[in-house]
Amino acid sequence: MKYIVFLAGVAAVFLLAYLVSNDRKKIKYRPILVMLGLQLILTYFLLNTGVGLVIIKGISKLFEKLLSYAGAGIDFVFGGLANEAAMPFFLNVLLPIVFISVLIGIAQHFRILPFIIKWIGFALSKVNGLGRLESYNAVASAVFGQSEVFISVKKLLGHLPKHRLYTLCTSAMSTVSASILGAYMTMIDPKYVVTALVLNLFGGFIIANIINPYEVTSDDDIIEIEEEKQTFFEMLGEYIMDGFKVAVIVGAMLLGFVALIALINDVFNMVFGITFQTMLGYVFAPVAFLVGIPWAEAVSAGTIMATKLVSNEFVAMMDLAKYAKNMSDRTIGIVSVFLVSFANFSSIGIITGAVKGLHEEQGNTVARFGIKLLYGATLVSILSAAIAGLFL
Repeated sequence: MKYIVFLAGVAAVFLLAYLVSNDRKKIKYRPILVMLGLQLILTYFLLNTGVGLVIIKGISKLFEKLLSYAGAGIDFVFGGLANEAAMPFFLNVLLPIVFISVLIGIAQHFRILPFIIKWIGFALSKVNGLGRLESYNAVASAVFGQSEVFISVKKLLGHLPKHRLYTLCTSAMSTVSASILGAYMTMIDPKYVVTALVLNLFGGFIIANIINPYEVTSDDDIIEIEEEKQTFFEMLGEYIMDGFKVAVIVGAMLLGFVALIALINDVFNMVFGITFQTMLGYVFAPVAFLVGIPWAEAVSAGTIMATKLVSNEFVAMMDLAKYAKNMSDRTIGIVSVFLVSFANFSSIGIITGAVKGLHEEQGNTVARFGIKLLYGATLVSILSAAIAGLFL
């Protein structure tokens, strides 16, 4: 039964992407099948083999250690602010982003990250049927984040046609930034975070190949990466402030979204006798079932999945912790993989604003295909969850 549900889920995702395709005749099926095969192999390797589990445990322990280092700085600045044994979300989950951001800045400054991103992107371009720029952007998005990545290619933005810009934005929305991984790992099992990262990288290419197929000529396949020359301490200051800005922005968005959802839930409950989130759960229940979640848990899982779409992944992860005691381990795993991406309505504004700040006209272009961008990125999350469900 699990295999039938998986095939039905993948078929549904492909059909939904096919229905909105810009040019169905140009869809390249071979790269799609190759990448789907790679997703299956890598997911099995990560979730069902001893070596894969060792790798995930190693990554988990690395981030635990990094978070402990971050904790030393947080304790120094905010020591005594929290009650003994308390777990303030802002201090324990968001502020470590500052330290992770510093590490990314150091790796960038010493040319370690550009080297890794360039060659991983080059290898991916041989598999995904897209250009080197698209491949670079997908890997860079997973390191820098959905808005910061566009700074590195800002010289090219004004020259990109709409279809290539869509693919770049889809990659940015489908992945998550490295600076935020530690925060996720404090909220859900690290093995699902790592698995989702791998799945979303390939999933973004698969969905883009269906919704937005095109050919890139060798003349057009040029990468000009914008790099600012800074001293080491200038770089440190910039990345420290960038990390703090991300922490504060995420905290502010959580404050607003959690409060707003609480208000909307009460209004819906008074008027309709059902909360807004529960209503969304019924709407998303078929999606939850298609990714392998038993029907008995589909409404609860659908509620969390829908919450991520209308608010953000942090709010949904907090809700998952509340529902987890009534869910099977398999359902928790599938939902966790679904949650690890930036695919939500607020990301449309974030990406549009980032591009608009660098190139006004292209920012307006992104705004025009914003809903289609979210549609594609959400299909990536659904595909990743369906593949995870096959091996859990």
